[in-house]
Amino acid sequence: MNRKKRRFGMIIELKSEYVEDYKSLHSGPGIRDLLTKSNITNFSIFLKKMPDGRYYEFAYYEYVGDDYDADMSRLSKNPRNVDWLRLCDPMQVPLPGQKGWEQLNEIFYNE
Repeated sequence: MNRKKRRFGMIIELKSEYVEDYKSLHSGPGIRDLLTKSNITNFSIFLKKMPDGRYYEFAYYEYVGDDYDADMSRLSKNPRNVDWLRLCDPMQVPLPGQKGWEQLNEIFYNE
């Protein structure tokens, strides 16, 4: 098996009234084990308050499995993940034209 690491970056707005709740929610175990079982590693979320007062999250993760679509399909159907998203999604505002996190294009990586 020759696994090729794939890198993903995403962005979404976080409603200002949920900043502390969102941080608290992510300080616990959450769904970390489900991410690992789905071959997702190095998942990180960064938060930045912009000059206009709005908060944006930037997320980064690496996928190290062999079948991204199958792993993401299983993850999306997992009841614990569904419950997790029910908690997090109302705290976020997708960018215009998006339904959730917007995928970013990778332009540089140095290993």
